[in-house]
Amino acid sequence: MKLYGIHNCGTVKKARAWLDEHGIDYGFHDFKKQGITKTLLADWVQQVGWQKLLKKTGPTWGQLPDAVKASIRDDTSALALMLERPNVIRRPVLERGGKVLATGFSGRGGNAPAEYENLLARPPSPQPRRSNQPFD
Repeated sequence: MKLYGIHNCGTVKKARAWLDEHGIDYGFHDFKKQGITKTLLADWVQQVGWQKLLKKTGPTWGQLPDAVKASIRDDTSALALMLERPNVIRRPVLERGGKVLATGFSGRGGNAPAEYENLLARPPSPQPRRSNQPFD
């Protein structure tokens, strides 16, 4: 499992703390320091959509000229902006085996988002066979 984000981002810190507290093994990739490839980002866009991956609430987005904001209308334009300015990528992105499990970490009241809670979910154990049931 891998967590992608920016080291000093508060949301990333919360997600890392939650994973650590629950003993979940993961690697961390700081895409601001280590970069992010177009291939990986395009795969995320394909999986979850650019609308979910583009962070429009932060200062980086807010400082963009209105013309740039208005030009973001599809996968291609969103991908180009996220590659140019990684701070507009919603973070963290939690991935396992190439599949995006979650974007962001916005649990309320100290609780983790459902995607993170599901990491702890265990499949139900099979019902024990009653001794009076015949074997097949």
